[in-house]
Amino acid sequence: LPSVSTSGSLLTLRASTRRLGKRREGRGPREQNCWIYRPRVPLTVSAGGQIIPFQIRGAPHNGEDGKSVVASAVLRIDGSYGEGGGQILRTALALSAVLGRPVELVRIRAGRKNPGLRPQPRSCVKALAKITGAEVHGAELGSSRLHFVPGPITGGSRRFDVGTAGATSLVFQAVLAPLAFANTPSALALTGGTHAPWSPPAPYISEVFLPMAERMGLVASFRVDRGGFYPKGGGEVRVAVQPLGRLTPLELADRGALLAIRGISVVARLPRGIAERQVSRVRCRLADAGHKIEIEIAEFDAACPGDTVFLWAEFEQARAGFGALGERGKPAERVADEAADALLDFLAGDAATDSHLADQIAVL
Repeated sequence: LPSVSTSGSLLTLRASTRRLGKRREGRGPREQNCWIYRPRVPLTVSAGGQIIPFQIRGAPHNGEDGKSVVASAVLRIDGSYGEGGGQILRTALALSAVLGRPVELVRIRAGRKNPGLRPQPRSCVKALAKITGAEVHGAELGSSRLHFVPGPITGGSRRFDVGTAGATSLVFQAVLAPLAFANTPSALALTGGTHAPWSPPAPYISEVFLPMAERMGLVASFRVDRGGFYPKGGGEVRVAVQPLGRLTPLELADRGALLAIRGISVVARLPRGIAERQVSRVRCRLADAGHKIEIEIAEFDAACPGDTVFLWAEFEQARAGFGALGERGKPAERVADEAADALLDFLAGDAATDSHLADQIAVL
C-alpha cells in the first residue's frame, strides 16, 4: 500500500517496497473452514485514519470455533466517512480481497440523497465476490450494512453487467488489483456505461490510469467495443489483466517536461459535425495558450446519443487527463471549453498529476 503526501501543489506517491504475499501462498491446513489467510503485510485502520499493523491468529485455540476466529479478524469500516460515497466500499473490498481479510461496512452512503447500496457499487460487490468466491451478506439494494469474507482469488474469463449507465470503469478499478494477484491471466467483458457522470471515462483508464499503473508493474488493457452513455448505457468493454510479477515503487514528486497533449472527440448517434466543432474549439483554446494538440474524432455505436471530449497531457514522469460530457441543449463549444479549461488550469500549475489519479493509484 502506498503512502500519499502533499507539499504545496506537489504530490508525492510512494508505493511500499515490500511486496504483498500472494493469497495462494498463505493458507494453512487448519484454516480450511474459516477463510483466514496470512498476508505478509496485514493492516488495520485506527480511529484517526492511520494504518497500523495487526496479527491474524491462524487457527482456533482450544475450545474456540472457526467463527470466533473469523470474527476477531473482521475490519469494521464506516461507509459514511469523508464524502461517504461508493469509493470507500470499492477500495475496502478490493483490499479485503488482496489481503484475505473479512470486512464489514456499515452506514453505506449514509449521507447521500439515496442512502444504502446502489446498483453501481452493488455491481462491484458482485464482481469481487465472483472472483474471490466470497461469502457476502447484505448485498441487497438499499442495504446499509455489508459483510464480505473473501476466498482465494481466481483469474479466467468472466462477464459482468453493470446495468444501465453504471460506470464500467469503476468496476474495472475495483477488480484490477485483486486480479493482478491471481495465478492466471483474466479476461473480462463489461457491460454498462463507458462515459458516465461522476466516474472516470474510458479514455482516462486507457490513456492515463493504466500507463501509470504499468510503471508499477501492473499490466492490463481496457478497450471500448461499444459506447455507453447516460441514460441507457449498454456499452461494451473488453478487459485483460496479467498476473503481477512484482509491484515496484512509484514516486511522483515532479511530473517532468511536457512531452505531448492528445485528445479525442466522440459522438454517438449524433452528427459528426458536433465532434468537429469540439475539435476546432479545443485547437483554438490550446493554440491561444501556446500549446499544440493531437486530437482525433471517433464515432461510436451506442444505445443512445452522447458526445464527449477527453484531453490528456503526457509528461516525462506522469500523465493527467480531463474530460467533459455533452447533454441536451449544451453547445459543442461549451463541452470543449470545459475540458480545455481543466487542462489549461493544470498546465499552469506544477502538480505532479491530477487529483483523480492521485486517489485512484493510491489503492495500488
